[in-house]
Amino acid sequence: MRDLNYQLKGICNRNKDGSYATQAARLRNLDLMANQLHDLGFRHLLATGLKPKHVVALVEHWKKENISIGTVKNRMAHLRWWAEKIGKHDMIPEKNSAYNIDKRNYVTNISKAKELSIDALDKITDVNVKVSLQLQAAFGLRREECLKFVPSFADKGDRIVLKGSWCKGGQQREIPIQNDLQRRILELSHKVAGRGSMIPPKLSYIQQVHRYSEQCQKAGLSKMHGLRHSYAQTRYEELTGWKAPAAGGLTSKELTDEQKALDKQARLIISEELGHHRESITAVYLGR
Repeated sequence: MRDLNYQLKGICNRNKDGSYATQAARLRNLDLMANQLHDLGFRHLLATGLKPKHVVALVEHWKKENISIGTVKNRMAHLRWWAEKIGKHDMIPEKNSAYNIDKRNYVTNISKAKELSIDALDKITDVNVKVSLQLQAAFGLRREECLKFVPSFADKGDRIVLKGSWCKGGQQREIPIQNDLQRRILELSHKVAGRGSMIPPKLSYIQQVHRYSEQCQKAGLSKMHGLRHSYAQTRYEELTGWKAPAAGGLTSKELTDEQKALDKQARLIISEELGHHRESITAVYLGR
């Protein structure tokens, strides 16, 4: 292992910021960057030696590879994390526009929502995975969140609270309990998990991720992130009274001023419930 790869791995091991998935993605991307910098001619670079020219070289290399804007932005976030950990947090400009990185196009107005059918659920033989999927659909959770979910901690009666260690970005958040179905699924999760999480006591998180994937594949389920899209679109209709653009509802251009105000308020609420904390990202789930 080259010095840079080794040192970056050490920095990651000493700084467990964010969820497990965030940490794994960060380590993977930083290892990739170390390899790319070596191939670009920076052969004896140390982790503390990161300079603006290295960032520019990486960005130009990614542009030539024609990778997606979203991937570039994720890598830039990991680069900034690297710079921060070596005491150079001001070295990389906060705005990606400084490197002529285009804005990601979130708006498609094509729905990616998925429903969790009874027939599909009946094919799931692992009860922990089955209830995790139901939690994912009922509350718009990410996969990691529904697997690490601890009912005895999360259930606050009128809302659920997700620990930061379960969530992307490490930020704790709350989601209101709005209906009887959510309450029934929560009660079921209590019975399955007891005082623990939705991961069986003898299994690790990674082992349960593999079991989740295998069970979904056998049941003919895929792209289960679409359950979050379905949750977002359902909540939007509850909050506004009309369907989201991605679900065939009115587009922003067709809304009255009064409707636009309600639309914005609903998007802010949904953004918080999904754990994004910015209104613009709701266009991915709801359209515009």
